[in-house]
Amino acid sequence: MKIVVIGGSGLVGSKLVAELDKRRRQTVAASPDTGVNTLTGEGLADAVAGASVVVDVSNAPSFEDAAALEFFDTSTRNLLAAEAAAGVRHHVALSVVGTERLTESGYFRAKLAQEELIKRSSIPYSIVRATQFFEFLDRIAADATDGNTVRLPPALIQPMAADDVASALGGIAVGSPVNGIVEIAGPDR
Repeated sequence: MKIVVIGGSGLVGSKLVAELDKRRRQTVAASPDTGVNTLTGEGLADAVAGASVVVDVSNAPSFEDAAALEFFDTSTRNLLAAEAAAGVRHHVALSVVGTERLTESGYFRAKLAQEELIKRSSIPYSIVRATQFFEFLDRIAADATDGNTVRLPPALIQPMAADDVASALGGIAVGSPVNGIVEIAGPDR
């Protein structure tokens, strides 16, 4: 079983490639660093040729509303078209828990658009929504800080380690498509 990991050189992608290698799967780490660009389509057909599963853990290079939408719309359309041509049997995509409730954010509207494209495609799929990663907590705290004031929403979070996200994605990738959404979260609120 050949599994292609789009975004395979990033935080979760590199951990997922290692996880799939431990499971003795033929894994291809695809990213602009390896000559695969989902936005332009460069190298995409060759990367997914012969693949049974494609896991998309790529992320928009910008969180600005229009740029995020352009990235997720264009890259997902290109990826799904390449997968259909190659006969891929399972598309797995990483998304975010609560995406459907955070529509005031252009980034989350873009993630919802990505999910809708996947649902409407002919390729069996699994969308994995994860909670925030521990690895990003410093950045979240910094973004919420203004001088000596830290403003946080009155809501609990349930973060998880990127290693655990990769492990869950690995299990889903080697399983049957759920044709729906799976949510994963850290153990503690």
